Formats: sequence, structure tokens, C-alpha cells
Amino acid sequence: MTHVTNTNSLDASAKHALKHEKSHCGQITSVRGSIIDVYFGDYLPPIHSELITGANKQIIIEVLAHQDAQHIRGIALTPTQGLARGMTVEDTGAPLKAPVGKGTLSRMFDVFGQPIDHEGELTDIEWRSVHNEPPSLTERSTQSEIFATGIKVIDVLVPLERGGKAGLFGGAGVGKTVLLTEIIHNMVGKQKGVSIFCGIGERCREGEELYREMKDAGVLPNMVMVFGQMNEPPGSRFRIGHVALTMAEYFRDDEHRDVLLLIDNIFRFIQAGSEISGLMGQMPSRLGYQPTMATELASLEERIANTENGAITSIQAVYVPADDFTDPAAVHTFSHLSASIVLSRQRASEGLFPAIDPLQSNSKMATPGIVGERHYRLAQDVRKTLAQYSELKDIIAMLGLEQLAPADRAVVGRARRLERFLTQPFFTTEQFTGLSGKLVSLEDALDGCERILNDEFKDYPESALYMIGAIDEATVKMKSAAGKDKEQSNSKQDEVPSEHAS
Repeated sequence: MTHVTNTNSLDASAKHALKHEKSHCGQITSVRGSIIDVYFGDYLPPIHSELITGANKQIIIEVLAHQDAQHIRGIALTPTQGLARGMTVEDTGAPLKAPVGKGTLSRMFDVFGQPIDHEGELTDIEWRSVHNEPPSLTERSTQSEIFATGIKVIDVLVPLERGGKAGLFGGAGVGKTVLLTEIIHNMVGKQKGVSIFCGIGERCREGEELYREMKDAGVLPNMVMVFGQMNEPPGSRFRIGHVALTMAEYFRDDEHRDVLLLIDNIFRFIQAGSEISGLMGQMPSRLGYQPTMATELASLEERIANTENGAITSIQAVYVPADDFTDPAAVHTFSHLSASIVLSRQRASEGLFPAIDPLQSNSKMATPGIVGERHYRLAQDVRKTLAQYSELKDIIAMLGLEQLAPADRAVVGRARRLERFLTQPFFTTEQFTGLSGKLVSLEDALDGCERILNDEFKDYPESALYMIGAIDEATVKMKSAAGKDKEQSNSKQDEVPSEHAS
């Protein structure tokens, strides 16, 4: 159908609009899954431009490549049902944008910045492109500062860096989400920062549960959640991390606040990139990964940095395929991290929560120049004691503890007490454990480790050090247990238990 317009009767703005309408529209030439090829006449939209098409303009495409002088190849960020060759595609003239501002706090978003929490329209926000450059070297802060979490085992053995990136390696059921939730609670409650949770390839069940837990814990007012769910196209999962980072950069640069960015799971970002690379027809690299993996991961990770204005500190869950730490996805992720926290299923089965393996976990911050001489020496002594205990476990299993030399028995006693002291009740699990959460300062944690290493608690039962905060609570626990024992013995002597039940 031809529409004829008398351009002579139009004013200048209408002529400009008509020219824009003619030149900024194209036609679909092929649809292959999420990959769409579009023909444009004398104009090609720039890379990363957002295109819209479909009966209700509901299908969104991002330009990824210029095929030739008249064709672009794009990836659909939405399902492509209903698309056909010959359909009109409109260029929006802008890249994908994310909402930023105070109005985003306590809300949950998808990759397009649309709220998915049924809490009404957004207010007090502006929209910014998700494609930003990392801060230049001149803008970055060169100071190395410790990021205190209030969790003993992390602060003592695997100190995190303010403005750094920590990887959290763990399977299902070892307390990964609980640990993330606790760090959010401590950051928001004590340091007046902002937390942003980014779910890449998340199951909708996990997202719903986390939202409910955050609401119950009372930390939602200083938190933003964004999700690119598992059932969404690879383009959506690939871009959700950039959306979260754009929000984080606003709070760092405009509001000068510290931001805690939690990403679950960074492997799924690499996986989404691999899917897109295959669909685009690129030749795969080693083990089937995309040839551009290093660049794609760096474009995301390098934006996480601390500047003079504030810091974005990131904790990222990392899935390791088949427990193979030489896998390209794990290797490229390792190169960006300043700390690696490994969760152990064996420690979780023993009830030692948080189930962090102190011998496999490490941090670049654990040097005398950054944490101080005393902290470094104590951390090394704790690791050495736990390593000696690990070597002795086989002998104990075969011959029993009594067959060890007195010095080795002393090491085992110290190590077992250290293991129990490094457990901690969490605020986010109060309703399940019945134990009130503890926030432990670094000084208290170091003091406790030092006193255990000096055999100050060798006469205490191991249970007195389990699930406590500061070390002085062990003494209170002992006195409380002694009082109960005395009360029970008195009741037996009087032979009238009912009178002493109170």
C-alpha cells in the first residue's frame, strides 16, 4: 500500500520527522532463532542500537554487527515468536538503557528496566545507556583498603578489598545464598551502603525466595535487584550484568556511596555470550567457548572499581564446570578476582557454617603491607595449624587420637577449637537456628584466634566455642552451662524436681 503525502504543505519539523521515519526503518531479511538480519537502505544504525519490531513493537533487537553497507545482524532480547521476513523494523536511535536514581531502591527489574515486583510505576529516576567505559587509571583510587564484612573467617583469612572482586565458589546446599544474604545485611545495616543483586540465568524460584528473604530481613529499602532469568533469551542474560553495573555506577559516581554488587552467577554470563557467539556463526575457541570471551568478561569486570568518589565492591558466585579449575571460564574469571572464597560440602556436613574452606580460599589482600604484621602472622598461624590437622586426620582415623605425640595432640586441639570459633550465627538465619546473629569486629576475631593459639582455652570443651561471636562469649557459655549442671545436681539431691523446674 502506498501512502502519498504532500510535503509542500508540511512545516520543517514535520518534514524532519517524515525523513527520520523513512530512513530509520528497515525490513527483516532472515530470522534464525534469536539472530535477526535487517535490511536498511542508505542508513545503518550504529552498533548497540536498540531496534523495535513486532505487531505491538514488543520485540526488541540489539545491533551486534554490520554485515555490509545495507544489512545489520542483531540479537533479540525478547522471544521472537511471530517474526517473519519483510516485517518493518524501527530504529529507536538509542542503545539499551537502564533506570538510575533513588527511585530504583527496594525494587526488582528486568533487563529493560521494567519493574517486575508489582509495586507500581517508577518515580525519581533517569535513564542511562548500559554501555559505559570503565574508569580510566587516572580516576581510580590507588589505596588498598580492607572491606570488613563482620564475618570472622572471611575477615581473618580471606580479607576482601574495598572496590575489589571476590569469587564465591560453591555448589548447591552449602550456604552460598545465606552467605550472600548475610553480607548484604551487614553492608546495608552497618555501613550505610547500597546493595545491588544481579541474577544472571537465575531460576525464578531463587529470585522469588531471595526477594522474600530480603524483605523479611528488613534490608530491601537499600537494595536493588535485577534479573535475567534462565528461561529468557541469551541476549537478555548477556546484558543484565551491564544493567546492574549502570545502576551501581550511578550510586558510586553521583551519590558518592559505597556499593555492594552481588552477581549470581558469572559463569552464566559467559555461557550466554557463548550461545550468542554460536548463533552469530563465529568459530568457537577452546572447549567450545566464544573467541571473544576474554574481552566480553573484561568489559563487564573492569567497570567494577573504586574511584575517589566511592567504590563498587563485587562478590560473584562462580560455577566451575565439572570441578575443573583449568576450564577457560574459570581461568578468565580468576584473573579478575582479588579474593577466592571456596565453600566446602564436607564442612557443611559437619555443621561448620559458614562452610568456607580456609586452606583452599585465598586473598591478594593478605599481605603484611596491607593488613598489618599482626593480622598476617595470625592468619598464617591459623592456616598452618589447620593444615597440620588436615594431614593428621588420616592417622587419627586409623590409629586414634591417643596414638599421636603430645605436640600433635595439642595441634589437633587448637585446630578443632579454631574451626568452631570460626563458625558464626547469622542474622539471616535467626528464624531457623534460634540463635541471634553476631557481627564480629576484625579486632575481636583476631584476638580470639590469638588466644586459642596460645592455648588459653585448651581446658574448655569444643562446644563452648561453637556458634559464638567474640571469644569472651565462650566464658559466658561455660558459666551458663556450669550453672545449669549445678541446678540439675541440686534437683536430683532434693528428689523433688518439680520445685526446681524454674
